[in-house]
Amino acid sequence: MAPRATWKGYIKLAELALPISLYAGATTSKRISFHIINRKTGNRVSREYIDEDTSKVVDREHQVKGYETGEGQYIILHPDEIAAALPNNDKTITIEGFVPAADVDTVFFDKPYYLASSGGILGETFAVLCEGMKRQKVAAVGKAVLFKKARTLILRPEGEGLVANTLNYDYEVRLAEEIFKELPEMKIEGEMLDLAKHIIETKMGSFDPRSFDDRYDQALADLIKAKAEGKEIKVPPRKREAKVVNLLDALRESAKAAKAVEGKRAASNSKAASTRRKAS
Repeated sequence: MAPRATWKGYIKLAELALPISLYAGATTSKRISFHIINRKTGNRVSREYIDEDTSKVVDREHQVKGYETGEGQYIILHPDEIAAALPNNDKTITIEGFVPAADVDTVFFDKPYYLASSGGILGETFAVLCEGMKRQKVAAVGKAVLFKKARTLILRPEGEGLVANTLNYDYEVRLAEEIFKELPEMKIEGEMLDLAKHIIETKMGSFDPRSFDDRYDQALADLIKAKAEGKEIKVPPRKREAKVVNLLDALRESAKAAKAVEGKRAASNSKAASTRRKAS
Protein backbone atom coordinates (compact mmCIF):
# COMPACT_ATOMS: atom_id res chain seq x y z
CA MET A 1 0.00 0.00 0.00
CA ALA A 2 1.36 3.40 -1.01
CA PRO A 3 1.95 5.79 1.91
CA ARG A 4 -0.65 8.50 2.47
CA ALA A 5 0.32 12.15 2.40
CA THR A 6 -0.01 13.77 5.81
CA TRP A 7 -0.16 17.30 4.41
CA LYS A 8 -0.89 18.81 1.00
CA GLY A 9 -0.14 22.34 -0.10
CA TYR A 10 2.30 24.37 -2.17
CA ILE A 11 5.94 25.34 -2.42
CA LYS A 12 6.10 29.04 -3.18
CA LEU A 13 9.18 30.43 -4.90
CA ALA A 14 8.82 34.11 -5.84
CA GLU A 15 5.55 34.23 -7.85
CA LEU A 16 5.57 30.50 -8.57
CA ALA A 17 3.40 28.10 -6.51
CA LEU A 18 4.00 24.37 -7.03
CA PRO A 19 1.46 21.84 -5.66
CA ILE A 20 3.13 19.28 -3.38
CA SER A 21 2.36 16.40 -1.05
CA LEU A 22 4.21 15.96 2.24
CA TYR A 23 4.92 12.53 3.70
CA ALA A 24 6.33 11.66 7.12
CA GLY A 25 9.95 10.59 6.71
CA ALA A 26 10.09 8.58 9.95
CA THR A 27 7.60 6.68 12.07
CA THR A 28 7.62 5.08 15.51
CA SER A 29 4.57 2.90 14.80
CA LYS A 30 6.66 -0.27 14.61
CA ARG A 31 8.27 0.23 18.00
CA ILE A 32 7.03 -1.87 20.90
CA SER A 33 4.70 0.14 23.13
CA PHE A 34 3.21 -0.65 26.50
CA HIS A 35 0.00 0.03 28.42
CA ILE A 36 -0.04 0.76 32.13
CA ILE A 37 -1.78 -2.11 33.93
CA ASN A 38 -3.17 -2.48 37.46
CA ARG A 39 -1.05 -5.31 38.84
CA LYS A 40 -3.88 -6.49 41.15
CA THR A 41 -6.77 -6.56 38.64
CA GLY A 42 -4.95 -6.88 35.32
CA ASN A 43 -7.00 -3.97 33.97
CA ARG A 44 -5.65 -1.00 32.01
CA VAL A 45 -5.14 2.23 33.95
CA SER A 46 -6.51 5.52 32.58
CA ARG A 47 -4.83 8.86 33.17
CA GLU A 48 -6.64 11.68 34.95
CA TYR A 49 -5.72 15.22 35.97
CA ILE A 50 -6.04 15.93 39.68
CA ASP A 51 -6.42 19.33 41.35
CA GLU A 52 -3.34 19.69 43.55
CA ASP A 53 -5.27 21.37 46.38
CA THR A 54 -8.65 19.63 46.35
CA SER A 55 -7.37 16.24 45.08
CA LYS A 56 -10.49 16.06 42.88
CA VAL A 57 -10.49 14.94 39.25
CA VAL A 58 -10.66 17.86 36.79
CA ASP A 59 -12.93 17.20 33.80
CA ARG A 60 -11.57 17.97 30.33
CA GLU A 61 -14.00 20.88 29.86
CA HIS A 62 -12.46 22.64 32.88
CA GLN A 63 -8.83 22.14 31.82
CA VAL A 64 -7.08 25.25 30.43
CA LYS A 65 -3.47 26.17 29.81
CA GLY A 66 -1.69 28.44 32.25
CA TYR A 67 1.66 30.24 32.16
CA GLU A 68 3.31 30.55 35.57
CA THR A 69 4.38 34.10 36.44
CA GLY A 70 5.13 33.42 40.09
CA GLU A 71 4.65 30.78 42.73
CA GLY A 72 1.01 29.75 42.47
CA GLN A 73 0.26 32.58 40.01
CA TYR A 74 -0.76 31.87 36.42
CA ILE A 75 -1.93 33.69 33.32
CA ILE A 76 -4.82 31.63 31.96
CA LEU A 77 -5.01 31.13 28.18
CA HIS A 78 -8.24 29.82 26.69
CA PRO A 79 -8.27 27.58 23.56
CA ASP A 80 -9.81 30.27 21.32
CA GLU A 81 -7.18 32.80 22.45
CA ILE A 82 -4.36 30.39 21.63
CA ALA A 83 -5.95 29.58 18.25
CA ALA A 84 -6.16 33.29 17.43
CA ALA A 85 -2.45 33.72 18.22
CA LEU A 86 -1.41 30.98 15.79
CA PRO A 87 -0.13 32.13 12.39
CA ASN A 88 -2.45 31.65 9.43
CA ASN A 89 -2.04 28.21 7.92
CA ASP A 90 -2.15 28.82 4.18
CA LYS A 91 -0.74 25.35 3.37
CA THR A 92 2.32 26.94 1.78
CA ILE A 93 6.04 26.37 2.21
CA THR A 94 7.60 29.68 1.25
CA ILE A 95 11.20 29.44 0.07
CA GLU A 96 13.09 32.41 1.46
CA GLY A 97 16.47 31.63 -0.07
CA PHE A 98 19.15 29.07 -0.82
CA VAL A 99 22.33 28.13 1.06
CA PRO A 100 25.24 25.80 0.25
CA ALA A 101 24.16 22.31 1.31
CA ALA A 102 27.53 21.75 3.03
CA ASP A 103 26.85 24.71 5.35
CA VAL A 104 23.77 23.11 6.94
CA ASP A 105 24.57 21.93 10.47
CA THR A 106 22.64 18.72 11.12
CA VAL A 107 22.53 19.42 14.87
CA PHE A 108 19.58 21.72 14.09
CA PHE A 109 17.57 18.95 12.37
CA ASP A 110 14.29 17.95 14.01
CA LYS A 111 11.83 15.77 12.03
CA PRO A 112 12.26 14.54 8.42
CA TYR A 113 9.61 14.69 5.70
CA TYR A 114 9.46 13.90 1.99
CA LEU A 115 8.05 16.38 -0.50
CA ALA A 116 6.76 15.14 -3.83
CA SER A 117 5.02 16.88 -6.69
CA SER A 118 1.24 16.49 -6.69
CA GLY A 119 1.47 16.22 -10.48
CA GLY A 120 -0.38 18.33 -12.99
CA ILE A 121 1.12 20.81 -15.42
CA LEU A 122 3.57 22.11 -12.80
CA GLY A 123 5.09 18.70 -12.09
CA GLU A 124 7.86 19.36 -14.60
CA THR A 125 8.63 22.71 -12.97
CA PHE A 126 9.01 20.96 -9.61
CA ALA A 127 11.44 18.49 -11.22
CA VAL A 128 13.44 21.38 -12.69
CA LEU A 129 13.70 22.98 -9.24
CA CYS A 130 14.94 19.72 -7.69
CA GLU A 131 17.49 19.12 -10.44
CA GLY A 132 18.72 22.71 -10.27
CA MET A 133 19.27 22.45 -6.51
CA LYS A 134 21.05 19.14 -6.98
CA ARG A 135 23.45 20.52 -9.58
CA GLN A 136 24.12 23.70 -7.63
CA LYS A 137 24.58 21.66 -4.42
CA VAL A 138 22.28 23.95 -2.46
CA ALA A 139 19.51 23.58 0.10
CA ALA A 140 16.45 25.80 0.35
CA VAL A 141 15.39 27.59 3.53
CA GLY A 142 11.60 27.57 3.85
CA LYS A 143 8.90 28.79 6.22
CA ALA A 144 5.57 27.07 6.82
CA VAL A 145 2.87 26.35 9.39
CA LEU A 146 2.94 22.61 9.96
CA PHE A 147 0.53 20.96 12.37
CA LYS A 148 -0.41 24.23 14.12
CA LYS A 149 3.16 25.40 14.59
CA ALA A 150 5.26 27.89 12.61
CA ARG A 151 8.36 26.08 11.44
CA THR A 152 11.56 26.77 9.56
CA LEU A 153 12.61 23.99 7.20
CA ILE A 154 15.66 22.96 5.21
CA LEU A 155 14.78 21.37 1.86
CA ARG A 156 17.35 19.22 0.07
CA PRO A 157 17.04 17.36 -3.26
CA GLU A 158 16.73 13.60 -3.00
CA GLY A 159 15.87 11.30 -5.90
CA GLU A 160 12.88 12.75 -7.74
CA GLY A 161 11.78 14.98 -4.87
CA LEU A 162 12.90 16.85 -1.79
CA VAL A 163 13.70 15.91 1.79
CA ALA A 164 12.50 18.54 4.25
CA ASN A 165 13.76 18.72 7.81
CA THR A 166 12.03 20.93 10.32
CA LEU A 167 14.66 22.80 12.31
CA ASN A 168 15.16 23.39 15.99
CA TYR A 169 15.46 27.09 16.73
CA ASP A 170 18.80 28.58 17.68
CA TYR A 171 17.77 29.01 21.33
CA GLU A 172 16.80 25.31 21.52
CA VAL A 173 20.17 23.96 20.40
CA ARG A 174 23.20 23.77 22.66
CA LEU A 175 26.20 24.49 20.46
CA ALA A 176 29.38 22.42 20.55
CA GLU A 177 31.41 25.39 21.81
CA GLU A 178 29.22 25.56 24.90
CA ILE A 179 29.84 21.90 25.74
CA PHE A 180 33.52 21.63 24.78
CA LYS A 181 34.84 25.02 25.93
CA GLU A 182 36.16 23.61 29.23
CA LEU A 183 38.08 20.78 27.58
CA PRO A 184 41.84 21.35 27.32
CA GLU A 185 43.34 21.64 23.85
CA MET A 186 45.47 18.59 23.17
CA LYS A 187 48.09 17.90 20.52
CA ILE A 188 47.84 14.29 19.37
CA GLU A 189 50.69 12.86 17.30
CA GLY A 190 53.13 9.98 17.02
CA GLU A 191 52.26 6.36 17.72
CA MET A 192 48.84 7.09 19.23
CA LEU A 193 47.69 8.87 16.09
CA ASP A 194 49.11 6.13 13.84
CA LEU A 195 47.30 3.46 15.84
CA ALA A 196 44.02 5.38 15.76
CA LYS A 197 44.39 5.81 11.99
CA HIS A 198 45.03 2.08 11.56
CA ILE A 199 41.93 1.14 13.58
CA ILE A 200 39.77 3.55 11.57
CA GLU A 201 41.06 2.21 8.25
CA THR A 202 40.42 -1.43 9.21
CA LYS A 203 36.88 -0.55 10.34
CA MET A 204 36.06 1.69 7.37
CA GLY A 205 32.76 0.90 5.65
CA SER A 206 29.76 2.59 4.05
CA PHE A 207 26.70 4.15 5.67
CA ASP A 208 23.90 1.58 5.49
CA PRO A 209 20.91 2.17 7.85
CA ARG A 210 19.61 -1.32 7.02
CA SER A 211 22.51 -2.77 9.02
CA PHE A 212 21.47 -0.93 12.18
CA ASP A 213 19.46 -2.93 14.67
CA ASP A 214 17.37 -1.77 17.59
CA ARG A 215 18.79 -4.07 20.26
CA TYR A 216 16.48 -2.80 22.99
CA ASP A 217 13.32 -3.28 20.93
CA GLN A 218 14.46 -6.74 19.80
CA ALA A 219 15.26 -7.70 23.38
CA LEU A 220 11.77 -6.59 24.43
CA ALA A 221 10.21 -8.61 21.59
CA ASP A 222 12.17 -11.71 22.68
CA LEU A 223 11.16 -11.14 26.30
CA ILE A 224 7.45 -10.81 25.41
CA LYS A 225 7.61 -13.96 23.25
CA ALA A 226 9.30 -15.93 26.03
CA LYS A 227 6.75 -14.84 28.63
CA ALA A 228 3.87 -15.60 26.26
CA GLU A 229 5.26 -19.13 25.89
CA GLY A 230 5.49 -19.50 29.66
CA LYS A 231 9.27 -19.73 29.77
CA GLU A 232 11.18 -18.91 32.93
CA ILE A 233 12.84 -15.51 32.75
CA LYS A 234 16.28 -15.27 34.32
CA VAL A 235 17.74 -11.81 34.82
CA PRO A 236 21.52 -11.99 34.25
CA PRO A 237 23.81 -9.91 36.48
CA ARG A 238 24.92 -6.65 34.94
CA LYS A 239 28.47 -6.62 33.64
CA ARG A 240 30.84 -4.15 35.16
CA GLU A 241 32.32 -1.65 32.77
CA ALA A 242 35.95 -2.33 31.93
CA LYS A 243 38.32 0.37 33.08
CA VAL A 244 40.84 1.63 30.53
CA VAL A 245 44.09 2.18 32.40
CA ASN A 246 46.32 3.26 29.55
CA LEU A 247 44.97 4.71 26.29
CA LEU A 248 48.01 3.70 24.26
CA ASP A 249 47.77 0.08 25.48
CA ALA A 250 44.05 0.08 24.67
CA LEU A 251 44.73 1.34 21.14
CA ARG A 252 47.41 -1.31 20.66
CA GLU A 253 44.99 -4.04 21.77
CA SER A 254 42.30 -2.70 19.43
CA ALA A 255 44.75 -2.58 16.54
CA LYS A 256 45.91 -6.14 17.32
CA ALA A 257 42.32 -7.38 17.36
CA ALA A 258 41.50 -5.57 14.12
CA LYS A 259 44.63 -7.01 12.47
CA ALA A 260 43.65 -10.53 13.58
CA VAL A 261 40.17 -10.15 12.06
CA GLU A 262 41.71 -8.76 8.88
CA GLY A 263 44.11 -11.74 8.75
CA LYS A 264 41.29 -14.27 9.13
CA ARG A 265 39.30 -12.55 6.40
CA ALA A 266 42.30 -12.60 4.05
CA ALA A 267 42.94 -16.28 4.79
CA SER A 268 39.28 -17.10 4.17
CA ASN A 269 39.31 -15.24 0.85
CA SER A 270 42.55 -16.99 -0.17
CA LYS A 271 41.09 -20.40 0.67
CA ALA A 272 37.94 -19.65 -1.30
CA ALA A 273 39.99 -18.52 -4.30
CA SER A 274 42.09 -21.69 -4.12
CA THR A 275 38.96 -23.83 -4.02
CA ARG A 276 37.57 -22.06 -7.10
CA ARG A 277 40.85 -22.61 -9.00
CA LYS A 278 40.83 -26.34 -8.19
CA ALA A 279 37.21 -26.62 -9.24
CA SER A 280 37.97 -24.99 -12.58
